[in-house]
Amino acid sequence: MKAAQFSRFGGPEVLEIVELPEPHPGPGQVRIAVRAAGVNASDWKKRRGLMDQELPQTLGHEAAGVVDALGDGVSDVSVGDRVVGLSGAGAAQAESALLDHYVRVPPSLDFAAAAALPTALETAARALDQVGAEAGRTLLVNGASGTIGSAAVQLAVARGVRVIGTAGPANQDHLRSLGAEPVTYGEGMADRVRALAPDGVDLALDVAGSGVLPDLIGLTGSPGNVLTVADVAGAREHGVRFSRGDSGRALYVLDEIGPLVEAGRFAVPAVRTFPLADIAAAHRAGEEGRTRGKLVLVVG
Repeated sequence: MKAAQFSRFGGPEVLEIVELPEPHPGPGQVRIAVRAAGVNASDWKKRRGLMDQELPQTLGHEAAGVVDALGDGVSDVSVGDRVVGLSGAGAAQAESALLDHYVRVPPSLDFAAAAALPTALETAARALDQVGAEAGRTLLVNGASGTIGSAAVQLAVARGVRVIGTAGPANQDHLRSLGAEPVTYGEGMADRVRALAPDGVDLALDVAGSGVLPDLIGLTGSPGNVLTVADVAGAREHGVRFSRGDSGRALYVLDEIGPLVEAGRFAVPAVRTFPLADIAAAHRAGEEGRTRGKLVLVVG
């Protein structure tokens, strides 16, 4: 099968499409013929050598496709079912992939839209759990218009949380459509938030990593009320929690998203697709940060 891989660290030019043996599912896993696979910031961090150090490395933690083999003990799906999920092996950007956690693709979604969901959903739900976003509380989401931010907004609104979200001027109406009260980021952001919430906000989630942690602490009253998924150095400097997947994953959200999508309570992000062979172009687009929506590789 064809798969994305790199055998040295560097820029997008080190990415290759190589032939690898087809994987076989273990207990509890399904194998899919991949139709679409998400591209995330962790992919180019790995490619640069900022994360895992082994070589060569395959890529891809989320994919959607058609089940073509079942591991022992799998009885909730059948061969031929459309599913989307997460690959613990990190090798989903390929013609075949093993999924450890999966659900059926919501009927209204195509494969590319489905593949845009798992990583953002899990990150957002985990962060909301860790920061304590519960019904009746007010949450500020910094970077609310991005893939993870928009997922956090919508999941929080579904929980009954009041959400204030920061975004650029062009995305204010978009945030309103998701159920958030929008404010523009940049100088004076904290004052604009206070105009909406004169008594401050209960909690804050930083998705953008834009150096605003001191403002978020001031708005919530304590570093303990703030969580970031994007600013490791800032979290360390200001005593803010940093959300890591190794502290427990919110995989339950994959089971919850289908009903929300079908009920019109969760809007899937826009996607920009690339053929698997153009993975280097997808990485360049992601690193430039000029693409709105989710980057997705189309396979087959």
